[in-house]
Amino acid sequence: KIPSLTGTSIAAFQYAFKVNIRWKLLAAMCSIALVAAYAGSLTVTLVSNAFIKPLFLITLIAVFIYTYTKKDFGLAAERSVSLKKQYSWGMTMALLIGFYDGFIGPGTGSFLILFFISMLGFDFLKASAHAKLVNVSTNIGSILFFSRSGHILYQYAIPMAVCNFTGAVIGARLAILKGNKFIRVFFLLVITVTIIRFGYDIFVKK
Repeated sequence: KIPSLTGTSIAAFQYAFKVNIRWKLLAAMCSIALVAAYAGSLTVTLVSNAFIKPLFLITLIAVFIYTYTKKDFGLAAERSVSLKKQYSWGMTMALLIGFYDGFIGPGTGSFLILFFISMLGFDFLKASAHAKLVNVSTNIGSILFFSRSGHILYQYAIPMAVCNFTGAVIGARLAILKGNKFIRVFFLLVITVTIIRFGYDIFVKK
């Protein structure tokens, strides 16, 4: 969570100056996501998350197929969604994805991007910017719990955080420079890697 927080924070910072952010919506989502992630991290110390991984493996495969086959997904012009729906859907997804990030983690950014595009009508660039900011909150929620419970191995977390920081600087600049088509390709790449990771955990790792 510490490397992830470092990367998402610097990326979110860069996006904030280049993308039109809906700050009021994000404030509501981030508040809920932070608390939900804390609860998810607490839960994972009490029960195993292995039982739910096959479900998310299937979900990620479906997301990949949908995104790959729907060529205009996240590339078309933004569509209008009522303010009431934005807040109701946004807070619901912040609760669900926040808990998921604290409980399992991998794929959180992909699920957030999928939500912002499919439910709120954002394009890939705007969805990525908002997803990063919500993800910062979920990371903070988990870190607050794990730091108090003594589960963080700082000798690994800090070097990884430095690398994640560097990658995030490069990635965010490329995304802003190259635009939606570039982000779509990397979105599919990240989902592919996450699918492989889940598959390894479920079928290979003992």
